Amino acid sequence: MMIGSMNRVKRFIVDTWRMLRAAQPIPDVAYYADGGVRYRGFQLDGQMHGSWKFFRTDGSVMRSGKFDRGEQVGTWKTFDREGNVVKETDFPKKG
Repeated sequence: MMIGSMNRVKRFIVDTWRMLRAAQPIPDVAYYADGGVRYRGFQLDGQMHGSWKFFRTDGSVMRSGKFDRGEQVGTWKTFDREGNVVKETDFPKKG
């Protein structure tokens, strides 16, 4: 294999690795002052992405749904303190 070809292969591998690494969602969790979870979800390139849950100070789930790169998509559910669904809101998919 010639040096030019090896450099192109190396560049392709490095570029692909960087692209895959950057495209991985990372967990995002915030807490109330008392240590209880405020919300739990994922960030992708600095935007909310994937499944998210938002919690009240008593620990009950207040709302849950999905984001697609910062935009709400699908069905979002709002819950009362006992966990019963009190509202469902449908958001269209991106595109």
